[in-house]
Amino acid sequence: MRSEVLPAPLRALPLKMLGAMLGATALGLATLFSAAGGKMTPWAMNQSVRFGVLFVVMLALSYIRAETWKRIAYPGYAIALVMLIVVEAMGHVGMGAQRWIDLGIIRIQPSEFMKLAVVLSLARFFHGVPPRYISQPTVLVVPALLIGTPMALVMLQPDLGTALMITFSGIAIMFLAGIQLRWFIGGAALVGAMLPVAWNMLHEYQRNRVLIFMDPESDPLGTGYHISQSKIAIGSSGLFGKGYLQGSQSHLDYLPEKHTDFIFATMMEEWGLFGGLLTLAAYGYVIWWGFGLAQRCSTVFNRLVAMGLSFTLFLYVGINLSMVMGLAPVVGIPLPLFSYGGSAMMTVMILLGILLSIHREEGRRSSPGLL
Repeated sequence: MRSEVLPAPLRALPLKMLGAMLGATALGLATLFSAAGGKMTPWAMNQSVRFGVLFVVMLALSYIRAETWKRIAYPGYAIALVMLIVVEAMGHVGMGAQRWIDLGIIRIQPSEFMKLAVVLSLARFFHGVPPRYISQPTVLVVPALLIGTPMALVMLQPDLGTALMITFSGIAIMFLAGIQLRWFIGGAALVGAMLPVAWNMLHEYQRNRVLIFMDPESDPLGTGYHISQSKIAIGSSGLFGKGYLQGSQSHLDYLPEKHTDFIFATMMEEWGLFGGLLTLAAYGYVIWWGFGLAQRCSTVFNRLVAMGLSFTLFLYVGINLSMVMGLAPVVGIPLPLFSYGGSAMMTVMILLGILLSIHREEGRRSSPGLL
């Protein structure tokens, strides 16, 4: 039971969830410090300042009413969609992909914000659809367009990982809204039939990533280098790792992207299985809290948003960990609050701010005097 000594706004917050989130972030900052050879620059300092600012933003967002999120869902989606179009027209090219808008002082990745916009817009749409009409073909056209349009634009960048996240999150919202299972079975059959076409539409490096996932040893010094070195770092860590600041794969620069996509391998090499399980426990608790919040929600919009955003966070963690352990192709999905980067962290902190907003909203309904 929370202490009555705490101020009411603090007592209204899910302190255990915030503790798990802060724990994961702290371990991520420690890993960035180690990846830089025991220095705060260039990664740990920037990441800590960024997190501090965004943590305040997250708390501020928690005071926004759920009705406001519902009201801005469609305009937010439209803005994110326009930004994706701008990326196609004049976006910044990095590592062979055109994904960022360069504003001079900061580069933003619109596809990150679209992950949130799709969930909010679909939740608003299904909130206004009577249950008896949910599975009507004419009704399903709108969510199909809300998901398919940004997915296609993101694939053009190309960014397969983000496109899959947008698609999976959207499909999850449709399922939770009550659409009949036959539509999903039909959709899965259609996707299966179109796989050969989709395979030919992939860029060569994307096809290579899938092939290397199936046989990493076929090109260990080329396309399979990332996965091979990540497996070496994780597999050699043992129960408690090689010791903090003692990771050989990362410090000798064998492990590519050691501060971004493959930061989990960097951490596990030094902290071992113990560090990996600790990280999984922290993320698992945050995601479990989000799903639990969804079950307590009193409106369709709140329930779908809470479930959709929690599932989005699950996809972040699940895809990244599967990728670095060789259980999924390398698709460039960062580990939230761990990987170095601004757009992904901003997206996750906004995501958590919206969840906290819904948490406060439901708290107001059950205990009007507390908040």
